[in-house]
Amino acid sequence: MNESHDDKPHTPGPSLWPIGFAVGVACLLVGLVISVPALIVGAVITVVFGWLWVRELTHRHGPPSEATVGAEAPIEEERYGAVAEAAHDTYDRSAFLTASTIGVGGLIGAAVTIPSLGFMVLPSFVGEGVETYDVDLGPISNFPEGEYVVATYTESADIGEVSRRTAFVRNNGLTADGVPSFSIVFSRCVHLGCPVQPNGPLDGDPIEYVADGMPPVTLQPVLAASFGCPCHGGLYDGEGNRTAGPPVRALDRYEFSIVDGNLVLGRLFSVGEVQGNGANAVISKYYRAYPGVHVDGIERFLYPIPTPGSKS
Repeated sequence: MNESHDDKPHTPGPSLWPIGFAVGVACLLVGLVISVPALIVGAVITVVFGWLWVRELTHRHGPPSEATVGAEAPIEEERYGAVAEAAHDTYDRSAFLTASTIGVGGLIGAAVTIPSLGFMVLPSFVGEGVETYDVDLGPISNFPEGEYVVATYTESADIGEVSRRTAFVRNNGLTADGVPSFSIVFSRCVHLGCPVQPNGPLDGDPIEYVADGMPPVTLQPVLAASFGCPCHGGLYDGEGNRTAGPPVRALDRYEFSIVDGNLVLGRLFSVGEVQGNGANAVISKYYRAYPGVHVDGIERFLYPIPTPGSKS
């Protein structure tokens, strides 16, 4: 009776863990765009299948136990001799190639991920970096209390008409501390940047004010209790809070100062929400964000992180 031996090496079957890992990465990337729950599910799948994959590789290529070596080594030497030794060398080379592939993949992933994270987080610490100008809108007596005025002005005389801007200015009277209060709302929709219109009729003739070395400022009183964007149907209340449509936050606002009795515009900033009205409003203030970018809520983690300013 002849004893037959199978000389073919027994290689492990294909693993499903890399497929699950790839599915998890795909879910994670999709979740970054559409949904936080999908992001969490993708992260969990990626971590679980990645751990199982690494565990399988380490167990598959790990050193044999002493009992196995003691029992099988003499038989292997007797049956295969040099063939078994060559197979052992191939086994070590395979483990090296597997580890090298994983290492190179990790380096490529880091090269792609780290710059992306840098662009996402860095604006939190350096701000938007957009140059701003102080603009003199004229005496505060030109702004009737409790009524919006559409102010059209040029930010920079050197740049000219390209820097033409519009803001909605309301004189709120005095605060409890006797300080003049103004609500100055920027006229660009925070959905895609379209021009926002006041929802109300004009109230009287426009007024012009000319500061030294600057083009004239036009002030047009308007009876507006809300604002609307004609492009995509965004609606805002009298404080600039989003009430309907696709905008993701309240309208941006201007800082201001009173210089020699004149109202002077300062830096633009973004607003999460305005609580209250007029001089008593509490404003959630952030560094200026681009249209469509959340500044509060869980969605803000998908965009450059704004740094909260003081509430005023």
